[in-house]
Amino acid sequence: MKRVLLATAVSTQALLGAAHAQETEATRRLDPVMITSAPGPDRSSDELVGNATALERSEIVSRLSSTLGDTLSGQPGIASTFFGQGASRPVLRGLGAERVQVLTNGIGVIDVSAASPDHQVAADGIDAEKIEILRGPAALAYGGQAIGGVVNVIDGLITESLPEKSVSGDLLAAYNSVNEGSELAGHARYNAGPFGLALSASQRDLGNYDIPGFVESARLRALEDAEGGAPGEEARGQVENSFVDTEALGAGLSWVGERGFAGVAIRNQTATYGLPGGHAHEAAPGDPPVVEETPFIALEQTRYDFRAGLDLDGDILKRIAGSLAFADYQHTEFEGPGVPGTRFDTDGYEARAELDHRLAGFDGAVGLQSLSKELATEGDEAFITPTKTRSEAIFLYETRDWDSGFGIEGGARAEQLTHDNQTAGKARFDLFSGSAGLHQHTDSGWFVGAQASYTERAPNESELFAFGPHLATGQFEVGTASLGKEKALNLEGTLRWRNDWLTLGANVFRTDFSDFIFLTPGVVDDGGGPVDEIDTLPVFLFAQDDAVFTGAELYTEAALDDGLLGADWKLKGGVDFVDAELDSNGNVPFVPPLRVTADADARWRLFELGAGIEWADDQTQTGTGQLPTDGYTLVSLRSALNLAELGFGAEGTQVFLDVRNAGDEEARPATSVLKERLPLPGRNVRAGLRFTF
Repeated sequence: MKRVLLATAVSTQALLGAAHAQETEATRRLDPVMITSAPGPDRSSDELVGNATALERSEIVSRLSSTLGDTLSGQPGIASTFFGQGASRPVLRGLGAERVQVLTNGIGVIDVSAASPDHQVAADGIDAEKIEILRGPAALAYGGQAIGGVVNVIDGLITESLPEKSVSGDLLAAYNSVNEGSELAGHARYNAGPFGLALSASQRDLGNYDIPGFVESARLRALEDAEGGAPGEEARGQVENSFVDTEALGAGLSWVGERGFAGVAIRNQTATYGLPGGHAHEAAPGDPPVVEETPFIALEQTRYDFRAGLDLDGDILKRIAGSLAFADYQHTEFEGPGVPGTRFDTDGYEARAELDHRLAGFDGAVGLQSLSKELATEGDEAFITPTKTRSEAIFLYETRDWDSGFGIEGGARAEQLTHDNQTAGKARFDLFSGSAGLHQHTDSGWFVGAQASYTERAPNESELFAFGPHLATGQFEVGTASLGKEKALNLEGTLRWRNDWLTLGANVFRTDFSDFIFLTPGVVDDGGGPVDEIDTLPVFLFAQDDAVFTGAELYTEAALDDGLLGADWKLKGGVDFVDAELDSNGNVPFVPPLRVTADADARWRLFELGAGIEWADDQTQTGTGQLPTDGYTLVSLRSALNLAELGFGAEGTQVFLDVRNAGDEEARPATSVLKERLPLPGRNVRAGLRFTF
């Protein structure tokens, strides 16, 4: 461990030292990113106490993976759940699923991805213009579902300002060797007077992916052999039933005037993907579980978005904006070709309105949010009975900055949420969240900030009402209808320094949870007395306990024109860790280990070369019933030929050749429920073309 940290520090210092020698030639390339997810007017990431980052289209294309979580994984403080190529959700600061709010254009995704790790998120980077990740007090305007943070996927189908060009667009085509898979995506924009039309399309066709060793981990195979059961799984070299096919089509029409805008968009997404890792079905007493080798999910969502805004230009009232999304989502879990099993349907709407204002030196926003959705399930694995969810909320967020560089920010949100379950009846929760922070800018580039926040989260449908076999995770899940709301007190400090070419930053945090909700092995009365196993599946209960999450994110970024070897350099590095312990039940399960990342990219007009490394430590602080997870080191290599310099296309047009996991190392994320049965893909050569116009 010390060697890795020392090597990272030495290499970073050497690169930054070389850059510093050329500082007088540096250009202003490290401008802070603008964050639209925070309430009120768009704000710079440098103005927020919490850690806020954004990926623009070029970086999304470079990092693009088969799921949203995997695309973002490796950013400071961000991991992924990983359920093969078809499903994963972002994990922020050790928190995932129902504690990380995934948005599309500022409105919730309205799907069932938080109910199970094998459910795909109805938001994707392949057709995104920008992805914002927001943590800290500003995220709490989205409620208790944003305790970990907010991930906002912006697709650009509705625009608030028209592009300068009357015709513009972006096309992507790529091939991946690890799964013999293809990626295709395209955006096109057309302007005519005050109107703008946006079109998007994307497709993935990924086969089963290759791995460097055995499908099952060495620990699991040794455990199976030691228990005298069947010999350990000997499958190796490829993960069967890990294919993915996705398609998405979108269109948006916007009107943009001098003082306002209005737009409407529609997006249809379909996906079919395998569920690797085994799928145990019920068996007769005394018989071993039957393993279904080809289960898969077929899903479809159609989403309609409406968004409008008007600049009021008053002394107090500055702007009013509103968003409304309707979505119809369904997916069917097939036990094999032509054999439908369980079906999940959810449809509903979410609306959000904000009024920006300036009063007594404060800039802020007051807003309303409403959610109504209905979840219906049917089939042998319908472990959640039909539930209607309704939520109404009001929020306030305020900031003020003085000429001295001192500033304050804070907000509050009150929400009433009701789950109406077909079997268990209604469960109502009155929720409150509040935050306050202060910061100090200095002329020398320093930013020091601190914030405190209090958040309440209502348990979701699974945590309250689940009862049945959940074969994707190999568990019989039992919800607890008596669960109370989850409460969290967060303290965070930040220290940043920035000049024209270099940024250094650190965020440290501690979150104390009261009645933290988690899934743990347990017993249930099946009518014949307490049992810890039903139909060969171990019983897992949703329980509550106090918990403490403590962690930090350290990051650095540098950019320099005409630096070492005559190249334009971009350098990034980061360290993040989180420790999560339950008050009386040991460690919180599925928490990421200490990680170190470093990236270096160099550009010589026509050519680009880059390399990156992600080192993850062993995770030995595991939850009840979990095996330890070995650490790993993933190396990536990048190269590109910039065709725009040769007169083809606009800036960003290039052919590229990347190698991911260049060392072909076996890697198993500690955040994955299938880490013992599902490693990450092996070496992947990714070649492609991005064309902009």
